[in-house]
Formats: sequence, structure tokens, C-alpha cells
Amino acid sequence: MTFMRSEETSSDHASTADVIEEVLQSYKDMNIAFDYVCCIYPTAPFITPDKLKKAFQLLQQEEVESVIPVVQYSFPPQRCFVINNEKLEYKWSEYANMRSQDLEPIYHDCGQFYFIKTRAFMQERSMVTQNTAPLIMPETEVQDIDNEADWEIAEMKYRVMKLK
Repeated sequence: MTFMRSEETSSDHASTADVIEEVLQSYKDMNIAFDYVCCIYPTAPFITPDKLKKAFQLLQQEEVESVIPVVQYSFPPQRCFVINNEKLEYKWSEYANMRSQDLEPIYHDCGQFYFIKTRAFMQERSMVTQNTAPLIMPETEVQDIDNEADWEIAEMKYRVMKLK
């Protein structure tokens, strides 16, 4: 069965939730329903069957409604800078003198895939539900590809992964 996205969900401004909702509705119109949804991004080269299996097991075994692969920021965002009137300043000065290893680890979405219970998605219309479990990924296995530099970094990481 082939599915083509509509013009609305093919635009640069369509969200992932818009696309998933459209796909689920199209299948529903054909009397086909799913208990789970897995959305895989094509710009995430390091997805493996093992990662998808682990995420799906988490979704089935734990009391969660969605699972998202995340990676810890390589440098604590609490110590970030902003440019204000052409001057560099700490965004949060209260962290300026703290050792980076003493700051709370903060994670971001890997941009690889989402596993979610269909019922929860339809209720919340989001991949990040109120009951989302993390699947923590090593930084060496995460690379979103949006430009040529991202591609080059992905190639380097791939070579390192193959050596393991």
C-alpha cells in the first residue's frame, strides 16, 4: 500500500504530528487501525534494528505511552552565552562559576525516531506525551543531517562505529 502525503503535510512548515495524524486518518478511512506508531526520520543514519527493538520493548513493558531516543548535550547548556548589544554574556549567570560536571545533565531529542501508542498520540497530538520514556543514546551514534558538514561528521562517526 502506497501513501502519499498531502500538499499541506509536504510543506516546510508541516510538523511531524501533522504527518502522523494524516497517515493514521488515511488508514482509519480504510478501516485499518494500529496500536503503535513508529515514525523514522530519513536524516538519521544511525538507527539500527536493535535500537528500534529496545524502544518498542520499553513501550510494551513499561507504563509509558511513548519512547524517544535522546542524547546528553556534550556541554552543559546552563553555561551558554547570548549576545546582547554586541557583547557576550552568560544566559544564566548563576551557573557561571559552577563546574560543568556538577550541573544537571540535560538531554535533547536525537531526531531519529519516535515510538508511541496510537491512542496516546491521538489524545495528545504529540510524540512527547505526559508519559514518555527516554532511550538514552551515546553521542557517537547520533547525527542529524541537515547540511554537508553534518554529513561529514556522520561519516566520521560511522567509521568509528565500524571499528568497534
